[in-house]
Formats: sequence, C-alpha cells, structure tokens
Amino acid sequence: MVDFGRVQKELQDCNKDINVSGISVNPKFDNLINLIGTIPGPVATPYEGGTFKIDIDLPDAYPFEPPRMKFATKVWHPNISSQSGAICLDILKDQWSPALTLKTALLSIQALLSAPEPDDPQDAVVAQQYLKDYQTFASTARYWTESFAKTSSLGVEDKVQKLVEMGFPEGMVRSTLEVVGGDENLALEKLCSG
Repeated sequence: MVDFGRVQKELQDCNKDINVSGISVNPKFDNLINLIGTIPGPVATPYEGGTFKIDIDLPDAYPFEPPRMKFATKVWHPNISSQSGAICLDILKDQWSPALTLKTALLSIQALLSAPEPDDPQDAVVAQQYLKDYQTFASTARYWTESFAKTSSLGVEDKVQKLVEMGFPEGMVRSTLEVVGGDENLALEKLCSG
C-alpha cells in the first residue's frame, strides 16, 4: 500500500523550493498515485531553456519499489525513448532505495540530461548519432527542446499577476498554471477546489 503521508510530505518538500530548483511534482488527477513532475533543462546543454514534464505513477509498494517515470515531453536523448518517453536510469530500476525520493529521482533524470550514457541506450538511433555525429545530435536535441519543451511566456506573467491579485500564493499559482498547461480558467478552478 502506498504511504500517502510520505507522498504528501515529498510533494511539499519538492515544491517548497521550486523557485531555486525549478523542479516540481503535482497530482495529475485528484489522487496521489498519478503525478506529473517538471524539471528544467540543464544549463549548457541542448536542453537549456526547456521545461520537461515527466509522468509519474506510484506502484502499490512505493517507496519500497521505484516510481514508474517516463517523459511526457518529447526529448531527443540516448537514454530516453524518442517514441514512448521511457527512461533508462538505474535508480528507476534495480538501484532504487526507499531512502530516495521523487525529487532525488527527478534530479537524477535532470543529471542524465547533462551526462548521457550512450553505451547503455534506451534509444539506439539517438545513441548512434550521439557517438558518431555529435553536432547533428546536439542540433536535433536543441530543435526538439525548442519544439516540444518551450512554451511561449507571453501572457504567463499576466495570468500569474491576475491570480495572485485574487489572493492565491504566487508559487502555487505558477505550479498550478504549469500543471494545466497555462489555461487560466482551469488553474482558477483547481486553485479554488483546494
């Protein structure tokens, strides 16, 4: 049985420093089993400036079994399937420990974006390109980041300002807007429902 008290604490811990880390985790629906994580693309990589969403499903035995994570945002990377978003990372498989948290898993995924392991690929085509033609790999990864991981910031600050003026905390407003894809009305509905 999932330890919901622990999950709730992990969500609070993760989201309290979102302005520093850029990492957040929020419920995808009205439960604590299906979550959506968000990580910023690491600086000085082809993923810089992107915001990547990761689907997180918690198994019944969490935290004694690893969370099931996959990229919801399309990403061009040797250790991430360009088709399904599946992630090849040891801590999401046999190296998981109950001492790890959702945030440490997301930090590890972010680190994987910075340091691909093409010799242990999830996507063989991307890995071959990374090894044989790095410039084309980097250009493609940048293009995918621009196409799939960047949203227009035009109007976002206006939406944040309007919802903050209604009395909602700024951090909560930003994370809610992120979860609902920038839809101001859905964000207001979610904020009002608690």
